[in-house]
Amino acid sequence: MTDNEPGTPYPVTGVPNLRDLGGWQVPDHREVLRGKVFRSTELHRLDADAHMEFDRLGIRTVYDLRTLAERTASPDPHLTGITEVVLDVLADAATAIPANLAMLADPSAIPAVSAALGGGRASALMTETYRQIVSSPSALAAYRSLFEGLAGDHKGPSLFHCTTGKDRTGWAAAALLSILGVDRSDIYHDYLLTNDQLVPALRPIFDQFAAAGGDPDLLLPVLGVERSYLETAFSEMEEAFGDIEGYFRQGLGVDDSVPTALRARLVRTT
Repeated sequence: MTDNEPGTPYPVTGVPNLRDLGGWQVPDHREVLRGKVFRSTELHRLDADAHMEFDRLGIRTVYDLRTLAERTASPDPHLTGITEVVLDVLADAATAIPANLAMLADPSAIPAVSAALGGGRASALMTETYRQIVSSPSALAAYRSLFEGLAGDHKGPSLFHCTTGKDRTGWAAAALLSILGVDRSDIYHDYLLTNDQLVPALRPIFDQFAAAGGDPDLLLPVLGVERSYLETAFSEMEEAFGDIEGYFRQGLGVDDSVPTALRARLVRTT
């Protein structure tokens, strides 16, 4: 992957899967602007040197999509000049796997985790989570606030994140790129880049799980992403709301000014 290719990660220490959502092509010789909206994992591992790397991105608003428990366990650092907005996507589904990844590093939980994730149950649980991410009341309220914020944020670049930056963050990125007009195949490509950029950084969790007697292969459906997860999200959106315009209008309850403002702010003619 070249530095100019869409989806290229930014090398900020402690924040794997930090990516610019710009660069993707939009019909009529247009593309999503670079340097406007970023996605990432949680930020609590930023050290002093990484702060300097992060500051160079010019981010002025951070949207934290995690639950209260996640934020309490691993709070984002206070970043000077940056406004933090808390939007709890999974407030209605706080027991969902993406909101409870800390248990994977607990040796005493290995038997329970193995029983919960074995026999294909991990992928099934993740699939159900993606339905909740699209249509649960807390998710709809959170994403409404996110997209309204991105549409009206003139202070500078923004970043949104959850814990691993792949599920709640993955749907936020997919929905945003969809409303901007990016082709669905490129959206899947952006989504699946997580497997290249995040999973290697999570190798210590796989190793700890194996050292405690667990089968690390059970974790891959949880710590990585599968195309079928995003397919489920799009299917849920289409069944409930018809298309991406219906998702914004009926699901999120915003009028057409929000998609219009997002396109005006984030798309340019090439």
